[in-house]
Amino acid sequence: MFRATTLGSTEKRIKVLVIDDSALMRHVLSEILSSDSGIDVIGVASDPYDAREKIKRLNPDVLTLDVEMPKMDGLQFLKNLMRLRPMPVVMVSSLTQRNAAVTLEALALGAVDFVSKPEIDIASKLKEYASEIIEKVKVARLATVTQLVDDGAILGRKHSTSILSVAKTSNLHFKTTDQIIAIGASTGGTEAIREVLERLPIDTPGTVIVQHIPGMFSGPFAERMNKCSAMTVCEAQDGQRVLHGHAYIAPGDSHLSLRRDGARYYCVLSDHDPVNRHRPSVDVLFNSVAQYVGKNAVGVILTGMGKDGAAGLKAMREAGANTVVQDEASSVVWGMPGAAVALNAADEVLSLTKIPNKIMALYQEKRP
Repeated sequence: MFRATTLGSTEKRIKVLVIDDSALMRHVLSEILSSDSGIDVIGVASDPYDAREKIKRLNPDVLTLDVEMPKMDGLQFLKNLMRLRPMPVVMVSSLTQRNAAVTLEALALGAVDFVSKPEIDIASKLKEYASEIIEKVKVARLATVTQLVDDGAILGRKHSTSILSVAKTSNLHFKTTDQIIAIGASTGGTEAIREVLERLPIDTPGTVIVQHIPGMFSGPFAERMNKCSAMTVCEAQDGQRVLHGHAYIAPGDSHLSLRRDGARYYCVLSDHDPVNRHRPSVDVLFNSVAQYVGKNAVGVILTGMGKDGAAGLKAMREAGANTVVQDEASSVVWGMPGAAVALNAADEVLSLTKIPNKIMALYQEKRP
């Protein structure tokens, strides 16, 4: 859908239009973004109709867009925008169950990323995340966004409800697994993970996933993935047994790792300090897979900012696991995959569309 490259120092300042019905949010976001010398807040808009006119007149590079808006909600505005004038968008969402689902839908429609806004004491608490907000806007500026043709083309549903209902009752769910698929992702990862999961068959080995995402969002994200995958996808629970045909997504504020008991693997959740600024951390998961699964694992790093997962993937490779990373051309941000390549942690670098088939090919090779 979009990808990011490195912005040169000679590039002009990023022009941002802030769209939010709250005067306080417009002020705080404008103040935060304007504090960076590489960003110019060229205007604010209080509703989508106001925003539409200012987009035509001001030609911004990036929009920040509130999920809940008067006159037209943020999701409908985003759909219209991506059909008629696609551009990088960072969603601004409150940490609520409803807004989590809407924000995930926005990412599916083409939004590059999202910022979580606090429910109380917005001015001071939002400023605590100033560097993150600035970073996300800068990354969004580098995204190449494609036009939205229709909902189906973006959402890419491949399974009807009836097919899924049959598949998810398969007795494969009651088999143990001696192989593990471990996946890590960050920016752009919610859609990259979807594209992988919807192409993996019901007989996929137990799959454990870390996506950098807030706690309120991981449950709805798991539910969304369950609807588009032949596998059973859930938010991981501490002590949960890893089964064939199942995928387990790390809760948004807990590290996920594996432990082994005989031929069985179990999920382990912890609230230990963040690693690489993240909890959950991909490195935490991958290091445990390297230790307990070794050569019977496949490690995958998808699109994402930073370097989380690179060292863990190298540990997996050194333990005999097969390792794959997403290529730069199909990544939103080639930070995590690029860091893994730089560490010589990847056996192969593949486009997103080729990764699911590669996972299954490696699984078949490992079968006794």
